[in-house]
Amino acid sequence: MSTRFNRRPRAAPNVATTRYLPAAPTLPAWPAVLAVLAALAVPAAPARADSVIYKCVDSAGRVEFTDNRRGPHCKVLDVPGAMSSPQPARRPQAGPPRAAGASAAPAAPSDFPRVDGAEQRARDADRRAILDAELRIEQQKLNELRGEFNNGAPERRGDERNYAKYQDRVATLKDGISRSEKNVEALKREIANIR
Repeated sequence: MSTRFNRRPRAAPNVATTRYLPAAPTLPAWPAVLAVLAALAVPAAPARADSVIYKCVDSAGRVEFTDNRRGPHCKVLDVPGAMSSPQPARRPQAGPPRAAGASAAPAAPSDFPRVDGAEQRARDADRRAILDAELRIEQQKLNELRGEFNNGAPERRGDERNYAKYQDRVATLKDGISRSEKNVEALKREIANIR
């Protein structure tokens, strides 16, 4: 027995019924793409922090804020927190020539605040007291580190069953001792520099 399927014969493709895919969109020319990307990459010029802001009022009463002075009707605006342009540095006035062994340090201006001798001695005494206290604390810390270091053979703790942990602690103690010795030397130099 043969089974017969009802098949419709296939029709020849008709141009009117054939569907065509739309053409792929064309890419713009590379120079145009690069120009657009370059334009997007360049940020707008930021406002300068040292620029001066002017408030200008015209004859009609309109107010305009600008960084360009546009005539006598513009006044400098004082904005709190804004940085003004730096003042030009003063040039040293020509004085008598220095002797060969003279100090190169410039003289203080006449309006420079002065501290009398008694107040300066009190400040120096306070500074010495603070440095002495810091030196005592640092020397105490150094002695504790040296005691724990035990000449390179500190006692092993219970959490140091792994020898690598013990070695890490020994290295940390050694670094701490070195740092503390440098701090003690620096504090001694500072104390020696006080008048």
